[in-house]
Amino acid sequence: MDASFWALVGLILFFVLIAWLGIPAKITAALDSRATKIRTDLEEARKLREEAQALLADYQRRRHEAEAEAEAIVAEARAEAEQLTLETTRSLEELIARRTKSAEDKIAQAEAHAIAEVKAKAADLAVAAAESMLVAKVTGSVAEGLTAKSIEQVKAGLN
Repeated sequence: MDASFWALVGLILFFVLIAWLGIPAKITAALDSRATKIRTDLEEARKLREEAQALLADYQRRRHEAEAEAEAIVAEARAEAEQLTLETTRSLEELIARRTKSAEDKIAQAEAHAIAEVKAKAADLAVAAAESMLVAKVTGSVAEGLTAKSIEQVKAGLN
């Protein structure tokens, strides 16, 4: 019996001892549990990735909605500003037209008043001149009657 025979017997006894202690079943169970854990971890990672993608899509959608809303607000503000500018311009033009009309009316009234004053003054001067001329040329009671009558005619004609 040589050494290879005893090495073979030792190897066979080693395999029998391993089988009797249930080492292959324990190794298989450990590998199965590790495979199950890896499968669970992979499934959890897949779910987390799907959730992250859903959140990313949701945030992108919200961002686009917020951008669209901001653009709408800016457009509305511009439209309101333009409308306000138009209304202000129109109001200013109306105010200028009213004030111009008022100034023209006041000027026309002042002009009419000045003309009336000039006419009245001219009439008074004409009456005074006529009176002094009549007084100088006509004397007596005829002069007084004629003067009074002339003054009344001039006053009635000018007013």
